[in-house]
Amino acid sequence: MDLAGTIRELVNKHQCILENLSRPNLIEECVKNKEAFVSANGALATWTPVESTGRSPKDTVAVRRPESESNIDWDSPNNIPIEPDTFDMLVQDVVVTLGHKDKFYIIDRVLGADTSYALPVRVITDKALIALFIDNMFRPVPENIKTSIFHQRPFTILVVPYDKLDSERYNGRLRIDPATGKTTNMAIAVDFDRMLGVVYGSAYCGSVKKLMFTVMNYILPAEGILPLHASANEGPDKDAALFLGLSGTGKTSLSADPERALLGDDEHGWSANGIANFENGCYGKMIDLDPSKEPEIYNAVMHKADYHLHGAIIENAMMYPNGIFDFDDNRFTENSRASYPLKFLSNTKPSSTAGHPSTIVFLTADANGVLPPVAKLSPQQAMLWFLMGYTSKLSGTETGIVDPVATFSRFFGEPFMPRNPDVYARLLGDFMQRHGAQVYLINTGWSGGPYGVGKRMDINLTRLLLKAVLNGELLQSAEFEEDPIFHVLIPKSCPGILEQDVLRPKSTWNDKQAYDARARKLAGQFSDHFDKAYGNKGIDAEVVAQCPGK
Repeated sequence: MDLAGTIRELVNKHQCILENLSRPNLIEECVKNKEAFVSANGALATWTPVESTGRSPKDTVAVRRPESESNIDWDSPNNIPIEPDTFDMLVQDVVVTLGHKDKFYIIDRVLGADTSYALPVRVITDKALIALFIDNMFRPVPENIKTSIFHQRPFTILVVPYDKLDSERYNGRLRIDPATGKTTNMAIAVDFDRMLGVVYGSAYCGSVKKLMFTVMNYILPAEGILPLHASANEGPDKDAALFLGLSGTGKTSLSADPERALLGDDEHGWSANGIANFENGCYGKMIDLDPSKEPEIYNAVMHKADYHLHGAIIENAMMYPNGIFDFDDNRFTENSRASYPLKFLSNTKPSSTAGHPSTIVFLTADANGVLPPVAKLSPQQAMLWFLMGYTSKLSGTETGIVDPVATFSRFFGEPFMPRNPDVYARLLGDFMQRHGAQVYLINTGWSGGPYGVGKRMDINLTRLLLKAVLNGELLQSAEFEEDPIFHVLIPKSCPGILEQDVLRPKSTWNDKQAYDARARKLAGQFSDHFDKAYGNKGIDAEVVAQCPGK
């Protein structure tokens, strides 16, 4: 089926298409359409239906074809296949839906600050807010776009966030929603081969962002480029650093450093040219945002401006009738977000590109309280922790007790990494070896005990440790000893830290036996997950030996 022709026909025949509007006009459309409200400081506030307060991973699907299926790790629970004809139906339905709208918006942008591999992206949607989100997050089309390897392979994504699929039409094709007992009425679908995507029924802005991130993570490795779920910044001496971590580990907060120019907070590529941001904006969590601890993010979102000139989108946060936000209120969702352009931060690098990173930081928020606040990783250890992508989340039990749950997400972004794991691991190993990057693990989680007993690492302590890592003081001045359980290299001291005991997690626990038991339990979870995820993936024995519990 000629889906591209079907989309062209839609665009050619519709009577009211608003194409590549200016930013002020997009903002005005959002307000006029009542898709968002103007807050007291000029930012836009919006709220989604309850099923759209976050991503919908079980409704995120990809076309599986014999000619390309070997490129994707279908053993991963995040790679959910659909038949090509099901995707054809989705495109047909979204085209019909858009055709019945009074108007729709087209916005052309690119992903990738390095124009040698910038991906042209055309977004077609009936909502001005989605178009404004794209304007916040994606990059303007550069004048030399024809030099990109993807110039002749653009991507098109069709977005109807508030319409729902006809469930019966998709019986046997999409999943059964256990909440309703019927086929789901939502789909976030991608066809990598035909460079097409559909977001149908998900109003969460992040659905568009993460679908396109997944596309980049699929197409770039074939070109010898490593995509990373990472933030990046650059010091005054042009030393670049990458920060990899799952949501809630501090990736956005720690990379927004007034002493270092930010390239971006979430998505980067590492090529022969160095590192480059994919995006043009940030999409940060707002829950419990403290202006005293995260002034850069707070000011980017909360600075006062005429709403036509502002355009930050605050999604699913509490706002009172007077237009004032309460970011501590989590009754609607823990996942309140804000989208804003990078230029709203005080210290960014306009090109969003840098040379090869000298430092790579893996971030984890260990709620077990057994990992050190900072550790150095050997190349083999770095490969292991990259594969594991560990952090921990807190899950309430029936009795109301909250206990840490180990979370493993390969490459700190498993839902968005569709290819086989050895592809990403091999690229990281090659780049690390070629450019001599030092790799560190920083724990922004708990110390002195698990959640409920110990305390969360103070972000100011973490920033001191990070500073010592980035300026080389830790590597130059500290002796390291290998942790017998987790194998990471723990420094015996760190410049600028008054209480050095905090560096050794066991010393911060009152009950040493409880520490040993908790550490052994977590190490066992590492080992079990590694065997399940990578037991048959041919991972190098030297890397396997660095797995906790082995």
